[in-house]
Amino acid sequence: MPETDATEKIDSNLFITVSGPPGCGATTVCSQLADALGCPYVSGGDIFRELAEDRRLTLNQLTAEAETSGEIDRALDERLQMIAEKWGMSSKPFILESRLAGWLAGDRADLRIWLDAPEEVRVGRIEDRIETEAEMRVREVSEAGRYEKYYNINIGDREFYDLHLNTARWSKQGVFTIIRAAIESYDPTDDEGAFETPIVETQ
Repeated sequence: MPETDATEKIDSNLFITVSGPPGCGATTVCSQLADALGCPYVSGGDIFRELAEDRRLTLNQLTAEAETSGEIDRALDERLQMIAEKWGMSSKPFILESRLAGWLAGDRADLRIWLDAPEEVRVGRIEDRIETEAEMRVREVSEAGRYEKYYNINIGDREFYDLHLNTARWSKQGVFTIIRAAIESYDPTDDEGAFETPIVETQ
């Protein structure tokens, strides 16, 4: 089956969250979806950089501070939650991407996606980034511990996601084609209900 052209527009007003570990392909998918839907998308990485600029810190300095203070994570997640609240009421297409996007958006999200890939694949994908393989692994463990400590979130609990994809099994365009099909075939009259998402208190 030929892959769908990413430039073809998608007629939808869904609020979509995209989550996954480093190297899962979330940035690529979000860019493709934003172009096809003609909508904005916000990533947790962008908000983290904004927080660093607000505090006049480098990303590494802010990351180190987040390791010792819950205030950084809570500030980041509170901003993401406020964005989710705003767009959840807009009836317009929007994409929110972060590790906790599905949790933070809760039932405001229409479609919650988790992307993943085997660790060796993800490591290969981040080779051209500043972050090393060891740093990636340490960050994942650290973040998981902080999510559980602050919000009682088990990041390994993914049962409420509507779509869970191993992005190593398809090309970038193939992954997009699958997600596109899920969006275009969604009909609210056929929707019998999403899994409940636990409420996250960021304050």
